Formats: sequence, C-alpha cells, structure tokens
Amino acid sequence: MTGTTDLPSTSTRNVFVLNTGRCGSVTFIRACSHITNYTAAHESRKSLVGPSRFDYPPDHIEADNRLSWLLGRLDEKYGADAVYVHLYRRPDKVVSSYVKRYRIGLINAYRDAILWRVPPTVNPEEVAADFCDSVRSNISMFLKDKPYQIEVSLENIEEDFKRFWEYIGAEGSIDSALAEFETKYNATPEPPEPVPLHPLARLLLKIRNKVYLRTRIRRFLK
Repeated sequence: MTGTTDLPSTSTRNVFVLNTGRCGSVTFIRACSHITNYTAAHESRKSLVGPSRFDYPPDHIEADNRLSWLLGRLDEKYGADAVYVHLYRRPDKVVSSYVKRYRIGLINAYRDAILWRVPPTVNPEEVAADFCDSVRSNISMFLKDKPYQIEVSLENIEEDFKRFWEYIGAEGSIDSALAEFETKYNATPEPPEPVPLHPLARLLLKIRNKVYLRTRIRRFLK
C-alpha cells in the first residue's frame, strides 16, 4: 500500500513504526539512521511514564512495538498529524520467533498478565498467534482514520523501504540504508538442545500441573 494521502511539501512530521515485534524494527531503524533530515530511534522512551512517554522530538522516526498497547494516548498526542508505518512480517515467522522467547518479554507478560496465567497445557504457538492477532487488530483499528500511513513488508523490504523513503521525503544515502537489511539485528537465537529431565523432576512437574488444573476447576465451579 502506498501512502493514503500525500504529505504536504513543507511539513514537520513525526513518523511512528507500528508493529507486532519480531519483524525487523531494529533493522528498519538502523536503515533510517542514514536519513539526514529525520532522527531515528528504537524504543527510545519505553521506560518513561506520563506525558514524557510520548514527548518525541519533531521530524523523528520511532519504532516501538509497545506503542501498539498505547494507541489511545498516541492518538491524543499526534492524531492525524503524524505518519504511521505498519511494518509487518509473515505471521508464521513472527509466531515462531515469539515461541522461542516464550518465557521473556512481551509474550510472557501477555500470557501471564493480559490473558492471565494461561495453563501450561496450552500450546505456545496458540498464545503467540493470539498475541499477534491482538496487536495487528489494534493497529488496523487505529489506522482507520489516519490520512498519512504506509505499509512495509519485511518480505518485500527493498521495494517497500524505497516507497517509504520517497513518501516521507527522506534525504541521505538510500544505498547505505538498504545495505542495513543485509545484516540481522536482534535476531532470536536458536534454543539450546534440551537437557533431559530427571525422572523425579518429571514427576514433580506432573503433580504441579495436576494441582494447577484442579485449582482452576474448583474456582470455575464456585
């Protein structure tokens, strides 16, 4: 998708790269660092609270997948004035990457706090797919009334990044920017070979799961 509305030639705009995570946002910002008329950063204000969380400098490109859970406040601050990039990747690739990180980060918080303690019997791929569907739905709903938006696919990154570059009126070295996509940044490492559980550990794990399920059933029946 090209930009839905042409940007005014004399405009100061913030650019927000909305995404599920695990879809190349770190590399995208590395590429944007070669743009000379915008600043660019990845999750630069993620630890801040209050109004300062959204106090980005003008003419700045920010990628932060946590913004997908803060879209109401992002809308209040920037609304229709900013440019929004929907960066995405093949869903199965995103799910696979999150499964490898199942016990850390956002997917861990989603499983245990937003969905609230998903039973260990649920397939991690189901939880990761549910997470990705939720984020994509949030982004799609948010973008419904935004005039300045563009989609960028990781699988079609060279062509799409060139369109993005032209859309925001970027200046600098497009060749240096595109070269960044030849390097994988923040890639999920392959998990180590599993260590076989001691028979006693397997027995304790089975007991824990049975107790957990029994407790959930009792709470449900109350």
